[in-house]
Amino acid sequence: MHGEFELITRWLAPDAATLGPQSGVALGAGDDACLLDPGAGQQLVVSVDTSVEGRHFPADAPAWAVGHRALAVSLSDLAAMGARPRWCLMSLALPTADGAWVAEFSRGFHALCRATDVCLTGGDVTTGERAVSVTVMGEIAAGQALRRDGARPGDVLAVTGALGGGAGGLARWQAGERDLERELLARYLLPQPRLVAGQLLVGKATAAIDVSDGLLADLGHVLDASGVGATLDVECLPRVPGLTDALGETAALDAALAGGDDYELLVTLAPESFDEARRALASIDLELTQIGHIHEGQGIQGIPPDARRGWQHFSGGTP
Repeated sequence: MHGEFELITRWLAPDAATLGPQSGVALGAGDDACLLDPGAGQQLVVSVDTSVEGRHFPADAPAWAVGHRALAVSLSDLAAMGARPRWCLMSLALPTADGAWVAEFSRGFHALCRATDVCLTGGDVTTGERAVSVTVMGEIAAGQALRRDGARPGDVLAVTGALGGGAGGLARWQAGERDLERELLARYLLPQPRLVAGQLLVGKATAAIDVSDGLLADLGHVLDASGVGATLDVECLPRVPGLTDALGETAALDAALAGGDDYELLVTLAPESFDEARRALASIDLELTQIGHIHEGQGIQGIPPDARRGWQHFSGGTP
């Protein structure tokens, strides 16, 4: 058994590899708070996400994958704003002081920190139901952040990558598959935040959101914020390879529309900007697919009348 401070010192302390002179960390972990230096002319972008065992990740998921996933889902919010990630804070609740689990969790968490140039600058460890809360901070030039309220009638509706992998991977995990080299399982437990894509879409997209609660739910957030409606072409929805074979046509369509945990970017763009945006993302080998358009009015047209709308906490999951 290990004490709180030993867990922090041995495995959860900031990674020295990310604390170089360009890190912007004036004072890191070890004091009551950290001191950070955003760049001149930059706005600070901040988001927090909590992952609870049994609700957001399986109890038997590899600890290193839980570490990766906890940070990735928070970074996805920065991607949706077009921000450059800089720092993070992490709070970890554990039922027991299991040093072996924490060591593996830390391995996955720090690996993604290094891959995305994010500095862990502090956090907390406590006892309780296993849960991870990650606060991420990034920066973007003042006034340039992608928001939900910029969609306009006539805009193209598009999504990066492919959909349905989160729900498809969860289904395969529940069916007993455990090989994280498999596409669907990797999409579910090892999501890749679209950080570079978000930055490339700044100045091109009129609105953006990450697909975390399901395409229909997250599109609804954009439409509500922007005061517009949308028509969706479900035949154009890009699906993760193998999704239909694994789930069947009906369940695969449901996964793409409402499954959630995809962490792709859903964006709106003026028609004249779409090809430029698509070429920009092609430079990083990422597809941008037109899946509909924005118009005056309210709601989403073109979807099955009985389609689920996505994840909602405190409602038993998906309505």
